[in-house]
Amino acid sequence: MAKMTLEELRKLRDTKKVEIQKRDISGKDSQIIIGMGTCGIAAGAKVVLDAFLKELDTHHIENVSVTQTGCMGLCYVEPTVEVLSPGMPPVIYGKVDANVARLIIEEHIMHSRMVSEHVFDRPSTDIIKDGGK
Repeated sequence: MAKMTLEELRKLRDTKKVEIQKRDISGKDSQIIIGMGTCGIAAGAKVVLDAFLKELDTHHIENVSVTQTGCMGLCYVEPTVEVLSPGMPPVIYGKVDANVARLIIEEHIMHSRMVSEHVFDRPSTDIIKDGGK
């Protein structure tokens, strides 16, 4: 492995600080929780996690944390992602890939609209006040 210069080390440190900040839930309005159990990882959850981080950067969104959890119990629709956002019911999306991750950011996070074709778990309609948007 090649030696790194002090400037390269500083740049790496700054990059990692930004990545760690995205995983910190304190002071954030919304959470994106990615199922990273064995089944999720095998189905492509790491690619999904990277896509969410990239999309948040693209849109300069800083009030959303991206974290990971174990299996959510919906192995048949992995990768799975739970989204907790103000004014919206908690939702678990399934069969999420990089394109769906972008759609979740644009629709659910930015415009408070569920990506219905990928919703696999949410509260029943009598709990949702305005029809789930």
